[in-house]
Amino acid sequence: MNNYLLYEIGVEEMPSRFVESTLGQLKDNLTKALTDNRVDFSGIETYATPRRLVLVVKGLADRQADLEEEVKGPSKKIALEEDGSFTKAALGFMRGKGLTEADVYFKDLDGTEYIYATLKEEGKETEEILSQVLVDIVKAVVFPKSMRWGGKNMRFVRPIRWLVALMNDKIVPVNMEGIIASNKTVGHRFLGAKSIEVTSIEDYLAKLEENYVILDQNKRKAIIRDQIDKVAASINGRVDMDEDLLEEVTYIVEYPTAFYGEFDKEYSSLPKEVVKTPMKAHQRYFPVVNDKGDLLANFIAVRNGSDHMIENVKKGNEKVLEARLADALFFFNEDRKKSLADYRQQLNTVVFQEKLGTLLDKSERLDLLAGKLADAIETGANKDLLERAAYLSKADLVTSMVFEFDELQGYMGMEYSKLDGEDPIVSQAIYEHYMPRFSGDQIPESTEGAILSIIDKIDTIAGFFAIGIQPTGSADPFALRRQCLGILTILLEKNIELDIAKLAGLALDQYSSVDFDKDAVVGQIVAFFNDRTRVMFKDMGIRYDVVDAVLASDEKNMSDLYARAQAINAWIDKPSLNDMLVAFNRVSTLAEKSEGLDISEGAFVEGAEKDLYAKFVLVEKDIESLMGQKKYTESLDSFASLKPAIDAFFDTVMVMDENMDVRKNRLALLANIYKAMLKICDLSKIVYK
Repeated sequence: MNNYLLYEIGVEEMPSRFVESTLGQLKDNLTKALTDNRVDFSGIETYATPRRLVLVVKGLADRQADLEEEVKGPSKKIALEEDGSFTKAALGFMRGKGLTEADVYFKDLDGTEYIYATLKEEGKETEEILSQVLVDIVKAVVFPKSMRWGGKNMRFVRPIRWLVALMNDKIVPVNMEGIIASNKTVGHRFLGAKSIEVTSIEDYLAKLEENYVILDQNKRKAIIRDQIDKVAASINGRVDMDEDLLEEVTYIVEYPTAFYGEFDKEYSSLPKEVVKTPMKAHQRYFPVVNDKGDLLANFIAVRNGSDHMIENVKKGNEKVLEARLADALFFFNEDRKKSLADYRQQLNTVVFQEKLGTLLDKSERLDLLAGKLADAIETGANKDLLERAAYLSKADLVTSMVFEFDELQGYMGMEYSKLDGEDPIVSQAIYEHYMPRFSGDQIPESTEGAILSIIDKIDTIAGFFAIGIQPTGSADPFALRRQCLGILTILLEKNIELDIAKLAGLALDQYSSVDFDKDAVVGQIVAFFNDRTRVMFKDMGIRYDVVDAVLASDEKNMSDLYARAQAINAWIDKPSLNDMLVAFNRVSTLAEKSEGLDISEGAFVEGAEKDLYAKFVLVEKDIESLMGQKKYTESLDSFASLKPAIDAFFDTVMVMDENMDVRKNRLALLANIYKAMLKICDLSKIVYK
């Protein structure tokens, strides 16, 4: 069990965005393969550089565990003919398992005899198992984009050039479509040896570092962080740190060396993000700021190599950035020849979607929807400023700056509107209306920005649903799920109460030129939002049936829905829950048969129904008070206190009495109890054992 496996997959330089996910898949695939093949191990470590993916398995068993497994076949009744010979079904079972008649026996299971056999298989040497497993785990990796090369049938993100497979000091025989595993790796592409023979994992790690390869990505990241901090300090600044950029650079280099460069201070007059975007998104440079957070006319880059001739490298990088910033300054000056509002009409030259019109059409819908939403629903936003932000929100998409640097959409709208003298709230809302761009992204700070973001996203969702384009399975080419999640996140975190059906209806009203059934599409959109709410709450640790229970209530506020779901999620751990749910499910089932809610107290005949009604009147008032205070657990406890009276009611009262007046009154009582339940949640949705 002290064995280890070293497995290195050598590739052409991988795009950094694929490295982490590929490592994760390889580790998961190998974990499953070893487990399925009954090969014990204590752990798997993963390492990566742009040119290599490495798995190190610790505590690997010498051989596969022996297999002894009892398998069940058909019942004795089916397995034997009248004369005692085996039937075709029994013989087929034996043949499929590689058994003879002497191997099988009969055994009783819950009163019925079945044919059984015990399968035994002696474990193979681990090395033999690995020969195929190490091929299969690579071929099983899935990429958004992959490629074939050299006439091979397999696909990978980049061509595989070499394999190292060592179990201790012995080469594991692996043949991946002509790529033969050996004990020879390669060093840094320019600074290291082209062939390095290794005899052990310790030898492997040491020789890689001697050949300018720092294998451990965490160590590499720490080195980069330390280097760029020291370089920034040497020029009296600090790094404007971006963790995503640091991660990307970590997987771009094998041997990092940080250095600083300079650019003309003239470019400092540009908006901050205009300077930072070419640095970060296009050149993978780190911006440098002073103590106040102002940009310095410097950048920090990380070279994949040593500091040899670093001055030449510095000059080359400065020239590249100079060209980028010169373009940015030109675009900025050209854009400023007109106001942001003047660009809006150019949106009619850009198609939003063939059936949904141009970006100008979308802009006009947002403007109209902003006003209608402000009139229909209390949002807390300034209507005039919200409408102005909606009017201008898409105008920057046709500016030269955003055309060149599309990462700046929204930001340039904010900056240009500020220069035009627009209200700061308008400018902020223009910038924020794209938020959140992805799961975990920040949400708008301003109310106007939050409402405009919701409007923009619901307009897109409503439009695509109206023309019959909806997410299916894993396919969501227009990111409608992400936009839906963005709306739900804003509603939750900003504590905004919004009826999705009403919101969807207002959005659909703006698509007068599209032919669709409004009621049907509203229903589809509400169902879509409910599905996304289930996913979001599940990710937050809420049971799926609890989510269904709260979604069945009349509550429209996402924050309250979540608070309610949390309370119920904890409340349903009560030991007596099953008995309570059985009682309340009977209530909900019969409540559906009621023709109304009117109760005549004088029509009650039995003591149990009179008692239930009296207790319900008190509980209903209590629930109304507690719900007003958002005391959901206490509301559930109060409602649950009805259980003894409900049990007594069902034990002694015939609900479906022959007297129709008595029957209707009893059903109305149950309907009122069910209605009171829905003020909290629908307990009938809770799954019990």
